[in-house]
Amino acid sequence: MKTKTPKIGIILVSPPRFHDLGMGTEHGPYSLRKEKVAKELLTHFDYATTVFPGIIYTKEEMERAILLMKSEDVDMIFTHFLSWADDFAWARFLRDIGDIPLMYATIVRDELGFENSFTEDSFIEFLTAGGLVGSLEGSGDIARQKKNQVKIVLGSKEEVMNETRQMAKLCALRHELRHRSIALLPSMNEAMWSTYVDPYDIFTKIGPEIRFLSIVELSEIMDQISDERSNEVTKKILSKYEVKGTIDEEKMAASVKGSLALEEIARKYDCELLVLNDIDKVLQRTIGLRPGFTPTPGTDDVLVVPEGDIGAGLCAYILKKLTSQHVSFIEPFHIDAKTGTFAAGHAGPNDYTDELGKTMISTDTRFAKSNLKYAGAPFANHVFSPGEKTMIHLSENDGKFKLVATHVEVLDSNHFLDGYSHGLFRPYMPVNEFFSKLLAIGVTQHYAITAGNHLKEMREFARIMGFDYYEI
Repeated sequence: MKTKTPKIGIILVSPPRFHDLGMGTEHGPYSLRKEKVAKELLTHFDYATTVFPGIIYTKEEMERAILLMKSEDVDMIFTHFLSWADDFAWARFLRDIGDIPLMYATIVRDELGFENSFTEDSFIEFLTAGGLVGSLEGSGDIARQKKNQVKIVLGSKEEVMNETRQMAKLCALRHELRHRSIALLPSMNEAMWSTYVDPYDIFTKIGPEIRFLSIVELSEIMDQISDERSNEVTKKILSKYEVKGTIDEEKMAASVKGSLALEEIARKYDCELLVLNDIDKVLQRTIGLRPGFTPTPGTDDVLVVPEGDIGAGLCAYILKKLTSQHVSFIEPFHIDAKTGTFAAGHAGPNDYTDELGKTMISTDTRFAKSNLKYAGAPFANHVFSPGEKTMIHLSENDGKFKLVATHVEVLDSNHFLDGYSHGLFRPYMPVNEFFSKLLAIGVTQHYAITAGNHLKEMREFARIMGFDYYEI
């Protein structure tokens, strides 16, 4: 799944009264010295597209810079006082820039570069080193204007640039969410009211437009998928993964066609995320099964999640975009108090392609005895790869979105639950305490997981998005 290259605006603030100081000195005037600083600083943004209007000295230059940032639709703005500066232009910037996220950076020099200020040349160097003075002054404007979309960072250039790179990635995702659509097919899950979110709030507070897709259209697309294409995909799946028992060829073909159809309908409406209410009875009667092979081999542009949970779907999408790793959709099943672990997983569409995990093709036992046309059609039953995982949840309460993040360990295990992608989990605290904290927050049962510890990114992303944030 492609990720957006960050677009970063650069606002470097200096005072007009310093501009020409130091003419004729050994190292040149203030303005020349700062041009060199700016040029070197820009080399650290090679991972992004930058929008740089030049060093800002005057109100008029700042006004033009504000218009430029908006017209270029930047993801974020890196702001930095190059020295002390009058804050009249800065206060205007904060007032007029809107809700674009800001990095407010104070770069600490490794060394001052001068021993005293006894000469004019050294005095100018003393003035150029006064970024701390400017930062302190400008922070007052941030507080007075109650700008919440500001991340304040102070440190070495390397530390500041590392923080900026991370923030840029999160801001690029924020921008993507505001320009994306996600698909819901056909509806939210009427059996799980706590998972309901307001589509209007999703659009206005997070960004994506929700496209409500039709079961009938999915069925039509499924019917149009050729046997040749289905057979090719089936061969790839069966050649790579272990098969449990006997697989009905007709039902296998139907499950593959259903999975391909889900990806095709998502592409048709330009949606990288498809939230499927796979237990909808009309859906199951119409297409005859619950599709079980998304992503199909070679697919990396569409993510499908089950049970009509938009919040959990967004969690999976967020982790996928930020990490480019395998992401799984889970719900905790039960606690084993003796071992301090819990079992978790989910039936229905789930990423089964992680080669560090274990995948088995088996019958969908939940519907094997139903009257569906393709009752018990095969699907991919996956055991999650072992190691540290980040686990996140998103839901809505009183018009506010809350992001809950934690990290857990997935233990190495073989298949122990039939009909589900699953794993054995151990939290980094007593298991009863872990779930007591989740219950106290008030969550739903669905979560997304991916490898590694991404709590810092989740914490920062929640701040950028204006979510209530809980970390366990």
